[in-house]
Amino acid sequence: MCLKRGSLHYHDPIRQSKYLRQTLSQDKKPVGFFISAGCPLAVSMPEGKWPLIPDVAGLTKYIKDEIDKEKTVIGDTPRNLADAYTELINEVVKTGKSNPNIEDILSFLRGMMQVSKGAIDIRGFSESELQNLEKIVCQKIAEKLSVELPDNKTPYHKLAKWVNNIDRDTPIEIFTTNYDLLLEEAFESLKVPYFDGFVGTRFPFFDLRAVEDNLIPNHWTRLWKIHGSINWYLKDNKDVYRSTSLEECDSYIIHPSHLKYDQSRKMPYLALIDRLNKFLRQNSAVLILSGYSFSDDHLNDTILNALRANPTAMVIALLFGDLTKTTQEEGDGGEMITKTIINHEKALELAENRSNLSIWTFDEAVIGGLRAKWKPMKSDYEAEENIGNAVRPIKDENQNIVGYNFHLGDFAVLGDFLQELIGKEQFKIEQDGV
Repeated sequence: MCLKRGSLHYHDPIRQSKYLRQTLSQDKKPVGFFISAGCPLAVSMPEGKWPLIPDVAGLTKYIKDEIDKEKTVIGDTPRNLADAYTELINEVVKTGKSNPNIEDILSFLRGMMQVSKGAIDIRGFSESELQNLEKIVCQKIAEKLSVELPDNKTPYHKLAKWVNNIDRDTPIEIFTTNYDLLLEEAFESLKVPYFDGFVGTRFPFFDLRAVEDNLIPNHWTRLWKIHGSINWYLKDNKDVYRSTSLEECDSYIIHPSHLKYDQSRKMPYLALIDRLNKFLRQNSAVLILSGYSFSDDHLNDTILNALRANPTAMVIALLFGDLTKTTQEEGDGGEMITKTIINHEKALELAENRSNLSIWTFDEAVIGGLRAKWKPMKSDYEAEENIGNAVRPIKDENQNIVGYNFHLGDFAVLGDFLQELIGKEQFKIEQDGV
């Protein structure tokens, strides 16, 4: 619901909290979560240890710094690894990406590998150099992402607890673009059964039929790792398998983009993208995005096409931070110029043109295609209506309320929201039984 005060429009965060709670409590409604790169940043860590896993920019810097320390010589030339990686980045820049991240770099590298077969060199790189670079980059990614959650109170555990404490006819589906094993750790620590597409014990293999036909018990959560994982490998260059040792010598299956790498590697990716599409085409499906920046055009197209085809589906993107930021800069004449910067420009553009895609940032939201600030319908709302303490008044120096923020875009707050729902739903069950 959008409130109208004079000429201004507002979205009511209390009403949206209740809508989300009601949506999550409907056991027959298809409900899914999409966990992306920003979520590990929400995990509280001891002083000096944050973040548990860096964002894409931080991971990009880490890989560059680690490779710069290497003295390894690669390829037939031979050439120093650090020099080869720097030259690779320069080649990516030539394509128009002024500040390429690790996903851009790895995608470009694999693109060159596709056309390097039988060639003397591609852009100054031999086939063996490209293969070595890809292997080393993936190793560095896996080393950085091979971490454990600091305790059992993280947002990941709260999500797992919520899943474990609800009784549903329709299973929860969790999609993630992250390569780490944080979701698996949280689910396994709480003994929450899940299925990630692999079956078997010695070399768990990807079961395409089970994924496509959804042939899994309803009480198992579906965990779909769209971009692969640090414990997925390619055996003998043909079969994808999952391992628990993280010490395999085979190639890692890490897909930073939709790049069609080779038939074996792309098979899980295409199957899981199709699973996302099928999920959103179910009647009244709801997908909640957290930590996603809308920077993956292929994923955006998959989501948008499904929403166009199915008007009953809804995607709610919970985005970290404010939608806009105001800065002041000194003009040529010495005057101060106020500028407004859009922090989530791509998400804003998509949501304003797609009524069943909503974005909720801290300061604003786009719901039903309408962009507006947050403001409760009534300022004297009960504390219990503010689930997870997600709605937070903004006060001036005189402690007067001048606005409201809605913090569900912080994965930590979303975890608190889900944790509180467990108690509320349990209380409702007990009351209904009286």
